[in-house]
Amino acid sequence: MNNLVLEVADEIAVLKISRPAALNALNSETLDELNEVLTEIEGRDDIKVLILTGGADKKGNEFKSFVAGADIAEMVNFTAAEARAFGMKASVPFFKLMNMRQVTIAAVNGFALGGGCEISMACDIRIASDNAIFGQPECGLGIIPGFGGTQRLARLVGMGRAKEMIFTCDNIDAAEAYRIGLVNKVVAKEELMETATKMAKKIISKGSYAVAIAKAAINNGYDMDIKNAVEMEANLFGVTCSTHDKKEGMTAFLEKRAADLTDF
Repeated sequence: MNNLVLEVADEIAVLKISRPAALNALNSETLDELNEVLTEIEGRDDIKVLILTGGADKKGNEFKSFVAGADIAEMVNFTAAEARAFGMKASVPFFKLMNMRQVTIAAVNGFALGGGCEISMACDIRIASDNAIFGQPECGLGIIPGFGGTQRLARLVGMGRAKEMIFTCDNIDAAEAYRIGLVNKVVAKEELMETATKMAKKIISKGSYAVAIAKAAINNGYDMDIKNAVEMEANLFGVTCSTHDKKEGMTAFLEKRAADLTDF
C-alpha cells in the first residue's frame, strides 16, 4: 500500500492514512487501498477493533491532519459522471467501516475536513484530539459533500446543525464537535491514541460476538419503525442466547467471577 499503514497487535488494528504531501487527502488510489485493507480486516478473527487515524505530515507532525478532505487536485476537472463515480467509490469502504463486524474508532488528530469529516462519521465512535478541526467546506467550492456528509452529519447532530455547517462552510473545533454530538470524547492530543487503545481493549473484554450483533442491530434498526426494529432486536437477542458466550457470561455472573468470552 502506498497511502496506508496497518499495524495489528493484541486484537487491535491501527490503520493510518498516510499521504503526507497532501495532508492525507483521499484520492482514488487511497480509496481503493482502503477498500482492500478493510476487506482483509473484516475477514480476520484476530482483529476485533479497528482504530483509524491520520499519519504524520512531511515534518513528522502526527497532529497536523487526520484527513484534510478529498483530493481537490484530482477532482478539479471531473465531469458529472466522474464525480458521481468518485462518490460511489468512496461509499464502498465507508460502508465497510460502518457495517463490518469489528468496532471502528476514528482517532481524529488534526484536520477532519470534507472527506475527512465524512470518513470519521462512517466509524462507530469518534475520539478527537483537542486540536482537531471538523468541517464540510464543499459548498464554498461550488459542490456539495459527496462522501455521505449530507446524510451522516444530519443523523449525528440533527438537521439544523448539519445545514448550518454545510451551508456556511464554517469549521468547528473539537469542543464544539463534542457539544453537538459529532464526537464521543475529546482528549489532549498526547493522549489520543492511548485513549482510543484503552477504549478498544475495554470493548474487546466484552463479548465480541455480542458486540458485533449489537452493532448490526443498531445500524439496521435505526431507519426502521419502532415495532419492526424491536422485533428484529428480539430475534437477534435470541441468536446471542444460543452462544457459548451467553452461557459463560451468565454463569460467571452467578458465580461472581470474571467471564471468559471467546465467541466472535
